[in-house]
Amino acid sequence: MNAVTPQMPMPSSSDVARHPSVAVWPWPIALGLLTAFGLLSALLGQHGVWLALSWASLSIPLIVTVICLIRAWRRPSSKGGLS
Repeated sequence: MNAVTPQMPMPSSSDVARHPSVAVWPWPIALGLLTAFGLLSALLGQHGVWLALSWASLSIPLIVTVICLIRAWRRPSSKGGLS
């Protein structure tokens, strides 16, 4: 084990090699495309289903961001205490 977090072992170099940095990109790309769709639907369609689609597609990235921030604030930092 290690001194930083005794419950969770540090990932070895073989663990890092199995998960390339490309695996990080699908969710940010999906949220970016969803945001672009929401902006275009708000710009091009002012009534009816386009309005609902724009609200939904612009709200989802905001909700995901808030959830991730709350999780990051609740997770203890490696320096001790809450981050």
